[in-house]
Amino acid sequence: MPSSLSRRQFVAGATAVVAAAVTADAFTAGRALAAPTTYTASWNSVNQHSAAPEWFRDAKFGIYFHWGVFSVPAYDSEWYPRNMYISGSNANTHHKATYGDPSVWPYHNFINGAKDLAGNTVQFAPKLKSAGGAFDPNEWAQLFVDAGARYAGPVAEHHDGFSMWDSQVNEWNSVSKGPGLNLLRLFTDAIRAKNLKLLVAMHHAYNFNGYYDHAPAQTDASLKKLYGQLGSTAENQLWYDKLKEVIDRAQPDILWQDFDLSAVDEQQRLNFLSYYYNQANSWGKEVVATYKDGFDSHGEVFDYERGGPGDLTDPYWLTDDSISSSSWCYTQGIGYYSTQQMLHALIDRVSKNGNMLLNIAPMADGTIPQGQKDVLLAIGDYLKRFGESIYDTRAWTAYGEGPTKMGGGAFTNPTAGTAQDIRFTRNKANTVLYATVLGWPGSSLTIKTLNSSRIKVTSLQSVQLLNSTAGTYTTLATPTQSASGLTVALPSSAPFSANAYVLKLTFSGQIPGLRPVAGAVTFQDVNYAGTGTVLGIGDYTADALALAGLGAGTLSSLRLAPGHQVIGYSGDNFTGTAWTFTADNADLRTTGNNDAVTSLKVQFNPSTYFQVLNVTNGLALDSGGNVASGSNLKQWAWDGSPNLQWQAVEVGGGYYKLVNRTNGMVADGWGTTDNGSPAREAAWNGGSNQQWQITHRGDGRYSIANRTTGLVLDGGGNVSSGSVTKQWTYGSSTNLLWTFTAQ
Repeated sequence: MPSSLSRRQFVAGATAVVAAAVTADAFTAGRALAAPTTYTASWNSVNQHSAAPEWFRDAKFGIYFHWGVFSVPAYDSEWYPRNMYISGSNANTHHKATYGDPSVWPYHNFINGAKDLAGNTVQFAPKLKSAGGAFDPNEWAQLFVDAGARYAGPVAEHHDGFSMWDSQVNEWNSVSKGPGLNLLRLFTDAIRAKNLKLLVAMHHAYNFNGYYDHAPAQTDASLKKLYGQLGSTAENQLWYDKLKEVIDRAQPDILWQDFDLSAVDEQQRLNFLSYYYNQANSWGKEVVATYKDGFDSHGEVFDYERGGPGDLTDPYWLTDDSISSSSWCYTQGIGYYSTQQMLHALIDRVSKNGNMLLNIAPMADGTIPQGQKDVLLAIGDYLKRFGESIYDTRAWTAYGEGPTKMGGGAFTNPTAGTAQDIRFTRNKANTVLYATVLGWPGSSLTIKTLNSSRIKVTSLQSVQLLNSTAGTYTTLATPTQSASGLTVALPSSAPFSANAYVLKLTFSGQIPGLRPVAGAVTFQDVNYAGTGTVLGIGDYTADALALAGLGAGTLSSLRLAPGHQVIGYSGDNFTGTAWTFTADNADLRTTGNNDAVTSLKVQFNPSTYFQVLNVTNGLALDSGGNVASGSNLKQWAWDGSPNLQWQAVEVGGGYYKLVNRTNGMVADGWGTTDNGSPAREAAWNGGSNQQWQITHRGDGRYSIANRTTGLVLDGGGNVSSGSVTKQWTYGSSTNLLWTFTAQ
């Protein structure tokens, strides 16, 4: 699963996700109502499917497992079937030493059964406990319940091409070979018996698109099927036929798919989606289809692999993560993330409008190692006690605060937070705000987000600490609000042990609207009430607004970050009557355009001057004063000088020119594409080298990318005042991030 190739596939899929944050309680009411009773195999039809039904967004946490033939060698990873054929790889070396050369001891020996070089028979053939073995699907399902999962299910087929059900289209299945058990049916029955929703994961798109590209060409027709060598037309049909069998046999609530769907024939992808949705209609179910590429976020849920966004993101999303950093399947010596890492990652992802699917790695005989059980049960203990702040909640208009940054894309490791880190959720009625602190903060906690310049808390009725026993609370003294935040008095020491502590802030009405630190928050009711949708800098068509949870003609009030503006349009695609808002507006009826906005743009206010600070070194972008055209841009300690002040003026297509207050020149990429090349300044000439794409990366931090070079402004690290501002390929370093503060 984790690989350089899957990273590339993620990048392709990620472009479908709208880069805005949302706290909508429904995907869009209009879209849900428009869902057809019968779907056809076309994007126009399947895009009407409601991607993330309410039960899914209430559930928050699920468990699945990489368990199959690839678990037998217990070496390398679940990519052993591929890697064993790659000469010189660790798996190849191990395979030769343990089983023999892959040319004479092929992967399908693990299915059919064969002796290794020591004379031991090896085969994927787990036995039920009732038959004297170690495998009990009912025990697995109970563990998932105890872990607090609301949905669970198997990897029904991985890239290796082995089906875990009684397939009629693939003879390489768990009933005809190996265990002689219908594993999908066993898991379906066990999981549903525990009243969990059923997830079925399918990874078979990559089977015929590169997984076995180092395996020898097969002559036997059956082996060609296993090793993905049937040819494009037959393989694409088989891809669909397997999914159809899974749908008919298991009736999954969630059908999760791994990467490489873009390589599958488009018509077969549409055939699958329409068939699944039509079957769900006949079952009377709301179902979820997920994707990493090949679908879109209108009717399906985008899935991050081992990661998540760095900020609030919409539409509602999912991440699949694993309990181990080294492998998705069981291997000898496998290590595990800590409970705090996994639990804090879950809390963080829920706060950012997401859902977490956690993978475990059972042993080939059906044993779940105790180390994995320990982590799951600790998560379950937390959710049993404090689950009201997780289950059935929604993201707020800010995800949280604190020094620990989590997420930012795929393949970002789960991270344990600190007592200075807070994550927010709210109830669906929008009357209760939960502030989860990722450690005991001591006798006093100041929630900086809730400062007097961003939110009015006069309607705050009570602040309570969730006790160790679910449904019980300790009422705390009335907090005090200042420009620094909302300060809450707490016991001097933690009254109980927990991996995170939750404050429950209850308001007499709806939670007051929060002023954003970047972009705008739009509300469906006047006075900043109703569903709040966070929109970053960018242009939003009617379709983009719908994906963000704001239907056409539903904007009634808005709040702006300092130095920002919103231009609303009565027509789609920025047509018709336009209204420009440069300040908060509690009731758009006063401007005659209540519920009239169909599309809009969120921009920096072109008349505002900004301090632009590098996140790493805290130095400000500096023109140097009245210098010659072509001079290098520098950085300087902030002193309020106009040399350090910049206008961000939109010039079309979402690009900006950065204009210096002292000399009127603009930042210029100069056309040089080498990492480390200096950014310069020159008189505005309209060239693309003077245009910059400013992208919010979370927490009020931006990257500033040149249109010509594609490189971003780079502070260069902890450098001294007067150092040159450079350009660099965008990456994870904070050297490449900047804050904009209105002056």
